[in-house]
Amino acid sequence: MRLPLLLAAAALLPLGAAVAQHAGHHQAADPIAAAIAAPSRTATNTARDKYRHPAETLAFFGVKPGQTVVEYSPSGGWYTEILAPLLSGKGTFYALQPTGRYLDGYRNFLAAKPEVYGKVKLVAYPEDTASIPANSVDTVLTFRNVHNMVMGGTEGATFKAFFAMLKPGGTLGVVDHRLPEDRDTALEKSSGYLKVSTIRRIAEAAGFDYVGASEVNANPRDTADWPKGVWTLPPTLSQKDVDKDKYLAIGESDRMTLKFRKPAA
Repeated sequence: MRLPLLLAAAALLPLGAAVAQHAGHHQAADPIAAAIAAPSRTATNTARDKYRHPAETLAFFGVKPGQTVVEYSPSGGWYTEILAPLLSGKGTFYALQPTGRYLDGYRNFLAAKPEVYGKVKLVAYPEDTASIPANSVDTVLTFRNVHNMVMGGTEGATFKAFFAMLKPGGTLGVVDHRLPEDRDTALEKSSGYLKVSTIRRIAEAAGFDYVGASEVNANPRDTADWPKGVWTLPPTLSQKDVDKDKYLAIGESDRMTLKFRKPAA
């Protein structure tokens, strides 16, 4: 159709219909933005977008609607609120939740909105991991969980599981609290912070190639030397009212955003 005819057709539309048509084209062009704007997201979680930068983070990791995606340890479902709508049409979303205190809570979270989360495939880790076929996943994501693996000594086995489920050429995306490289490595066992070099070592030992990093989740106000580790800062605020305004002004932690790839060969 020629441009003048298009303009004439648009002029015949009621204003609301024209706006809706424009919004539909925008959402089709930017499915991540549409998922972030989903009305099913909770206000508590959307308030943290300014710290977690979901649009930029998912774009950096190359997440797309038609993919098969695994999120390891989704816990309270912060990213599930975005990934479930994003992948519900023609993708597949596995929630790989470690057995323990969060598993039942996450199951209840999914059950509360079956119209939104009915297609999420919940898999208990490690016992049911084999239900995710080997070499079948486009992207594995884990947000602020590797420090827990390191404190529990499970990082080697968990990264090997990620490697096995990913397709050759598949992506592993990692976000975690960043410890400066010149700090004592012993802090990684107690502070919740990890060095970039530590996560690279873990991933590369499992067979991954390092692709690169983004500073989208960086926070230079975080000095990573707090009395109760990373949990001193929001959202946990472990010190409660002690210096609360100070920690709120700092914001959430300084985070590394690292991208790895399973070799294609």
